Amino acid sequence: VFGKDINLILVLNNLSSDRKSVRVDMSASTILYTRRAVAEILKAATSVELGPKQGKHIRVKIPYTHYGKYLTTDKRIQVTALCEVMRTHGLKLLVEKTIILEDTNIIIKLPRRVVVNRAVTLEISYANPLPEPVSRCVLLVTLMNQQVKINLARLAPRERSKIYFEFTPRRAGPLQLQVDFSCDKFSHVKGFVTIAVAPA
Repeated sequence: VFGKDINLILVLNNLSSDRKSVRVDMSASTILYTRRAVAEILKAATSVELGPKQGKHIRVKIPYTHYGKYLTTDKRIQVTALCEVMRTHGLKLLVEKTIILEDTNIIIKLPRRVVVNRAVTLEISYANPLPEPVSRCVLLVTLMNQQVKINLARLAPRERSKIYFEFTPRRAGPLQLQVDFSCDKFSHVKGFVTIAVAPA
């Protein structure tokens, strides 16, 4: 989840009946959706001894403080591990994983029944998932082809807050509401909901 430390486990298994010595070079970078690297956030190397038919786990931790300021709006991190089996004429194995961090920031609560030409109040809850305060918070609400920009107070670390948003639907049928939350530390955290508007 965005704002939390990332914990990974690399599993190495020796399927042969011989002892193996493996060198593991690990790296991680924030990337765009095109897979182009933005910034390297982790570089580590270790060696592992594996007995016959033995498996071992290598734990890797990427703290938020290492990736936070380098993350793009795609919220993607590419992790690679190059495993080289020593004394085997350069036998290598490359393991890659792309992590897409999830947002859990926006929660939209609707009343049970929404009726055309009757005022509706929605509850929009938003949060700062980071271990540091955020300021210049803005909520952009898009509904019925109109956008409303709402300036919000700063949020303390891990704080959740909410606002109430009132509107009157003018026609029956499905209506899509989109919410976009931005601040000085991250941008474009989105939430959306489809509202079923009943006839009067």
